[in-house]
Amino acid sequence: MLKLTTYTGADQIHGVAQCHSLGPSKPNPTFPRRKDAISLVPCTSAPSKTPVLAVVSDRGAGSVLSETGPGRVEHSVSLADRLRQGSLAEDGKSYKECFIVRCYEVGINKTATVETIANLLQEVGCNHAQVVGFSTDGFATTTTMRKMHLIWVTARMHIEIYKYPAWSDVVEIETWCQGEGRIGTRRDWIMKDYATGQVIGRATSKWVMMNQDTRRLQKVSDDVREEHLVFAPRELRLAFPEPNNSSLRKIAKLEDPAPYSRLGLVPRRADLDMNQHVNNVAYIGWVLESMPQEIIDGYELQTITLDYRRECQQDDIVDSLTNVEPLEDGPAISGLEGTNGSPAAAEDTKDYRQFLHLLRLSGDGSEINRGRTVWREKPAR
Repeated sequence: MLKLTTYTGADQIHGVAQCHSLGPSKPNPTFPRRKDAISLVPCTSAPSKTPVLAVVSDRGAGSVLSETGPGRVEHSVSLADRLRQGSLAEDGKSYKECFIVRCYEVGINKTATVETIANLLQEVGCNHAQVVGFSTDGFATTTTMRKMHLIWVTARMHIEIYKYPAWSDVVEIETWCQGEGRIGTRRDWIMKDYATGQVIGRATSKWVMMNQDTRRLQKVSDDVREEHLVFAPRELRLAFPEPNNSSLRKIAKLEDPAPYSRLGLVPRRADLDMNQHVNNVAYIGWVLESMPQEIIDGYELQTITLDYRRECQQDDIVDSLTNVEPLEDGPAISGLEGTNGSPAAAEDTKDYRQFLHLLRLSGDGSEINRGRTVWREKPAR
C-alpha cells in the first residue's frame, strides 16, 4: 500500500488538485521521503489531449466532461471540483478518484471499516454525478427527475473486500453506471491499491426510482433514461462478470427466533441523508450489531449483500437478527479478465463463515432489510 508521510499545509494546498484535469498544469507534489516512500503521482493516466467542455446544469456552476467538436464553452468550476482528486476517463464513461484512509476511518483491526469502504463508494458515485452535471440535491437527479420530484433509492448493494486498506493507505476507486431493465439502474465499482494497482475490492448496486412526495416506486421514463445513460459505457461492463457470481444470489428471509439478535436500535439524526431517510450505509452497521462476538474477534468481513425492502424513518425502532447459513462452496476469488484488473488469487486455505441477516421494525415486525455476509479468518499479525 502507498503510504503518505507528514507534510506541511503549503504542500497540501499545492498537491490536492494533482489528480484532477482542471486548471494549468502543475508539478507533482513533493512529500518528505522515507526509504520505502513512493512519490505520489496523478491517479489518472496520461493527461488527455481531448478538449474539456463544461456541462452546465441548473445547479449553477458547470462541470467537466471530455468531448471533441466545435463550440467549446469556457465555464468556471467550483473550488471543490478543482481540489477533488478525481476525473473522468478519456471517453467520459467512467470516473476515478483517489482517497487517503484517515485515522478516524479505521476500526479495531487497524484497517478501514466496511462502513468506511461503503461511504467511499457512495462518495465517488456522488462525485461522478456532480462531474457530469447532475444535481447535488438528491443523489444524481436529472432535470426531468427534479421536475417530477423523483429520486434514486438503493434496492441492492453487494460489496466484496479482498484486502482492507490501513490508515494512510491510498486507494483508487473507479465507478460507472448503466441501465438495469425498465425499473432502475446499476452502479459498479472497482477499488485498487493505488501503489500497486492490485484490485482489493469490487462492488455493484441496483437503484430504483421513487417519487419523493408519495414515496412510491416509479418506472424509469425514456426521458430520464436518455439523460442518465448518455454517460454510461456503450457496451455492458460489469464489476462481477463471472457467471453465477455471489452478487447474483438470492437471499432467503431469516425466520424468527434467531440465535443472535440486537433489539431496539434507534436511528440517529446523523443517519438521515438528504432524501430524509436513513442512509444505506447505516444499515450495514445495524446488521453487524447482531454478529456473534467470536466472529468479530477471529474473522473479517469479506462479502456483504443487502436487499433494501422498505424505508426506515428517524422515529422507527429496529431489531437486528442473525443466523448461521451453511456455505455451499468455499468463496473463491477468481481471476478477472479485461477492464476489471486481476485480484490476487493465491491458494486459499482460510476458514470461512456465512450468515443470514434480517432488519425489521420492532413494532409490527415489518421487514426493512435482508442480508448475507461471508467472513474469512483474520490473517496472522
